[in-house]
Amino acid sequence: MSTLKISGLRAAVSGKEILKGIDVEIKAGEVHAVMGPNGAGKSTLSHVVMGKPGYEVLGGSVTLDGTELLDLPTWERSQAGLFLAMQYPTEVPGVSLIDVLSSSLAAVEGDGDDLARRLRDEADRIGFDHQFLSRPLNVDLSGGEKKRNETVQLGILEPKFAVLDELDSGLDVDALRLVARRVEAATEESGLGVLVITHYSRLLSELKPDRVHVLAQGRFVASGGPELADELEVSGYGAYVDEGPETEPAATVAGDPFADPLA
Repeated sequence: MSTLKISGLRAAVSGKEILKGIDVEIKAGEVHAVMGPNGAGKSTLSHVVMGKPGYEVLGGSVTLDGTELLDLPTWERSQAGLFLAMQYPTEVPGVSLIDVLSSSLAAVEGDGDDLARRLRDEADRIGFDHQFLSRPLNVDLSGGEKKRNETVQLGILEPKFAVLDELDSGLDVDALRLVARRVEAATEESGLGVLVITHYSRLLSELKPDRVHVLAQGRFVASGGPELADELEVSGYGAYVDEGPETEPAATVAGDPFADPLA
């Protein structure tokens, strides 16, 4: 059984420590949700795990089936079985979705046969218009369409673990239901392990979490079952924040494909 294990992870941006010791272990087929106030370090966690430039790892480890990911460049983390659905998916003019997926599958010795049909099948599962499959990656797509595009890629690549950074943002109610159900199905069909970052419990009504973690001021300050997400929806994060949320400094690097305006 595959395992993604984060132990004592500490990281800084622009000299300011944001992650102050994150510990979580996710097994194949499990869904772990991370919730918390703005600026608590949620996106920083996703970026550090995937290897975004501009972050300084101060301590700890991130292993996938015993392999230390922090020693690897981003592309090797992907080859090892890690997938990131970004909060703000990047537009890549001149590069088609099918070209990206063909190259990705070839890099991991995956099955690229009949990719066009598989793309259409994945698009149908989440109500994604086929016309978008031939577009350059994410170009001229709305925010919700980009999130569905990311979900199509997830379905084709079948990684071991997916980090989903606010997958629900930009999706209407119907699209949210379809996307969440597709990810939930992947946990059963291929044993996908999921670390999902979200502000709202509505995503978790379809993507059933095994554990919910509250991230505040750089640490997990509470963990529990799915009921914790419902409690947070009602009570908010006031009980977990002593002095107000700390703001994550922006970590932007010229030409960085992971860059977003609210890193």
